[in-house]
Amino acid sequence: MKRKLKTGLVVAFIAALLWLFIRPDYRQGEASMRGRPAKDFQFTMDGKPETLASLRGKVVILNFWATWCPPCVDETPSLIQLQKHIAPLGGTILGVSLDDDASAYAEFLKTYHIDFPTFRDPTKKSALDYGTTMYPETYIIDRNGRIDRKIIGPQDWTGPQMMAYLDSVLDQK
Repeated sequence: MKRKLKTGLVVAFIAALLWLFIRPDYRQGEASMRGRPAKDFQFTMDGKPETLASLRGKVVILNFWATWCPPCVDETPSLIQLQKHIAPLGGTILGVSLDDDASAYAEFLKTYHIDFPTFRDPTKKSALDYGTTMYPETYIIDRNGRIDRKIIGPQDWTGPQMMAYLDSVLDQK
């Protein structure tokens, strides 16, 4: 009897897994976001209202991050170096912190000497509008306001392959 019960549970588990994978709403991967218009949103920078659309004409590295996210912290030094490289070429990083704690956010900016534009969105609305589920998550937005690439997870933003890719996006007019 015990053996039949175990076999029945295993078969039920396998059937449930199959059902989950067969369902039409199961995402086996997203369609490429390349070429889609970047979703505009408002934010406050240095006390002034801004929009993502106001950065059109620049290549924007839109980075969703948080102070409590170890991979976000790990990639911060390379983002700082990247900003130094892309700013003279018509690019910018726009960091969106999803921190609830304003003091932790302010302390992080001070400790790591963040010199690229960043703001805090405790509502997480901008990240949700982009479908962001993991941090860090980054969108490369071309000069025309279209998404060129979505990158999930931490990166070495100054690595040779990444720099070659970003330079190619920056060279596009």
